[in-house]
Amino acid sequence: MARVVVDVMPKPEILDPQGQAVARALPRLGFEGVSDVRQGKHFELEVDDSVDDETLAKIAEGFLSNPVVEDFVVRRVDS
Repeated sequence: MARVVVDVMPKPEILDPQGQAVARALPRLGFEGVSDVRQGKHFELEVDDSVDDETLAKIAEGFLSNPVVEDFVVRRVDS
């Protein structure tokens, strides 16, 4: 078995109202120095060793993300 991480983020040109809300709230909570926040999704998958990178990319692009408005990164991590 292998552990795979897929991180999905809004494309830079897409507005991120959730990230903006967090960025506005931080100074009110006493946290200074954060100029921008982008909020995304993080997935961890346990896959058989036989699952290849092409299949993982298809899963990320076709199911875990909306490629019109989101970018994704797939990486295998050590268990």
